Amino acid sequence: MDIGVGLPTTVPGVTGPVLTEWARRAERLGFASLGVLDRLVYDNYEPVVALAAAAAVTSRIRLAATILIAAYRDSPAVLAKQLATVDHLSGGRLVVGVAAGGREDDFVEAGTAFAGRGKRLDDIVATFREVWAGSGVGPAAAPPLVMGGHSPAAMRRAAAHGQGWIGGGSSTAGYAALAEQARSAWKKAGRSDSPRMMSLGYVSLGPDGRSQAQSYLRAYYAFAGPKAEMAAAGAITDAGRLRETIAAYASVGCDELILFPCTTDPAQLDLIAAEALP
Repeated sequence: MDIGVGLPTTVPGVTGPVLTEWARRAERLGFASLGVLDRLVYDNYEPVVALAAAAAVTSRIRLAATILIAAYRDSPAVLAKQLATVDHLSGGRLVVGVAAGGREDDFVEAGTAFAGRGKRLDDIVATFREVWAGSGVGPAAAPPLVMGGHSPAAMRRAAAHGQGWIGGGSSTAGYAALAEQARSAWKKAGRSDSPRMMSLGYVSLGPDGRSQAQSYLRAYYAFAGPKAEMAAAGAITDAGRLRETIAAYASVGCDELILFPCTTDPAQLDLIAAEALP
């Protein structure tokens, strides 16, 4: 199973130099990928721009949108061109994850309807394919597409349009059940290939790991009400649990686990690598 890490684009205090040092160090340590989260109504870096910055200072590590809430963006063609540009800048290292999204405030702020976002996402993916095929709108590209979301519609979308499915950081037991639904959707769609199975998790190691995770995740998930406490409690804050979590995801067929930080300190990467990488 591949182990990736998230860029700290949503963690308070992130700066350009921090982000680029994070990307360089993650590659040097041997992580498989750099992931990014997507929010609009939050004090965070825009994910596509952040991936472009990471592309400029790395040469091997995959760059993964995990995931983009594509349906709140008003121009699928512009987004497709931006993604194709990052794919070219990086030498074909981009993985594009998309999902319908569940935070209505992002859509309101963007001036886009929250209702109908699933159907709109289907249309957006079709535009991606057209632009990336060389329609003249942007450079031709072929980044892998993975789909997020837990609903039956999301599973069908992954099987219809994607190369894989990505879970949003549920428990290992919850992930196993959802992954089986994704594989079932693949079979119902008549696919002969196997989906690339991915998932996310939050990690915060070191003496202040627990307090950093609680402070960050309570703020980041404040929109979810009581579930913010669940997110904070679910963060991995000790080395033993990290090793157990990695083993558990691998045992249920996860192909790639991306570990998102709760701090901007690049030294966190060394702590994670010591436990997560061979």
